[in-house]
Amino acid sequence: MTKTDVNEIIKVEKLVKKYDGKKVVKGISFSVKEGEIFGILGPNGAGKSTTLEMIETLRPIDGGKATLDGFDVKKDRKKVKRIIGIQLQNTAFMEKLNLREQLKMFASFYGVKIDTDELLERVDLLEKAKSYPEKLSGGQRQRFAIASALVNTPRVLFLDEPTTGLDPQARRNLWDLVKEIRKQGITVVLTTHYMDEAEILCDRLAIMDEGEIKVIDTPQNLIDSLIARGFKKKKEVKPANLEDVFIDLTGKELKD
Repeated sequence: MTKTDVNEIIKVEKLVKKYDGKKVVKGISFSVKEGEIFGILGPNGAGKSTTLEMIETLRPIDGGKATLDGFDVKKDRKKVKRIIGIQLQNTAFMEKLNLREQLKMFASFYGVKIDTDELLERVDLLEKAKSYPEKLSGGQRQRFAIASALVNTPRVLFLDEPTTGLDPQARRNLWDLVKEIRKQGITVVLTTHYMDEAEILCDRLAIMDEGEIKVIDTPQNLIDSLIARGFKKKKEVKPANLEDVFIDLTGKELKD
């Protein structure tokens, strides 16, 4: 094992997913370093969520290999599930249980005891402990989804488009929460189609389009590389940003 491998908590090698014989994830490879925020940026239909779902053991892998903390995702599904937390795009809650009761229920699935108030405080929802999910705003529901994903103290937290549909302030609040989670030693892997989110949050970034990864690097290195190749904006605010990198690589603009 090399020195680089020691820090890799996720390793994906030639990963493939097919639907009706068509490849929607086309043999992609990447690694995630322990303790970083790693992003996958791309438009809807790029294969971002499908990639996460294979690593999370939620979808079968049709080709290639993925390991998480040394466990083979195909062969060691139960071990993988115990060390990951998952926030889906549309997390379902029990509408007849309040937030405190729901966290206790989620913890029981893992056979662990948790301090529900401490966990709710971490996501700034302690005052909503006795509230029901239907009473939460969009941003509050997303923060509660993240709290639910943290009940088993995961090594890796997966966030799938965590700020879609949120207002600007709610998005920024969630960004702050993700940064705090990383400070606690949890590796974060997220998908997004928001350029500013990827640029602000991610230590490293994979740009994905049509089932393929175009490039992986830090957001700033991607921008600097584009500028070094002579890129200039028609109306210059700053020389280039992450959206310019994406358009240069894929020929497409991301739209909500």
